[in-house]
Amino acid sequence: MSAGSTEVISVGALGIRFLVESEDSNGSVAVFECEVPTGTGPPAPHSHDAYEETIYGLAGVTTWTVEGRVADVRPGDAICIGRGEVHHFDNHDSANAKFLAVVTPGVLGPDFFREMGAVVAAATGAPSDRQRIGEVMRRHGLTPAPPAGSGP
Repeated sequence: MSAGSTEVISVGALGIRFLVESEDSNGSVAVFECEVPTGTGPPAPHSHDAYEETIYGLAGVTTWTVEGRVADVRPGDAICIGRGEVHHFDNHDSANAKFLAVVTPGVLGPDFFREMGAVVAAATGAPSDRQRIGEVMRRHGLTPAPPAGSGP
């Protein structure tokens, strides 16, 4: 049994803290908190085919776009993001926000966020940065969405 990690992993302005890792749950679930400062723009829109992600609002308001549908998640609200659904989130509110993410099965772990944090910290805004972000995402089971306007 684990009491959760005290490590807060920074990915840009985001702060991620794992409460349950895959090895704590025999692979059935991973659970983490994500702190989202006010004005934080979206992480790269993406999907994942190997797991669902349920989001539960803890503080403030995050605005989620899932398959083009927009939903505000406030404390006590929850949404489930199905496998293959393209999504991202923002914090347009005047207050910081925090949500709990439940990944089932628990195939996403802290290493993804550590790697992504290192890439984001080293980013210069060049196209190669997007390429490196995409590489880390794919290595951990996330599929970057094509840039807006690049579809058929």
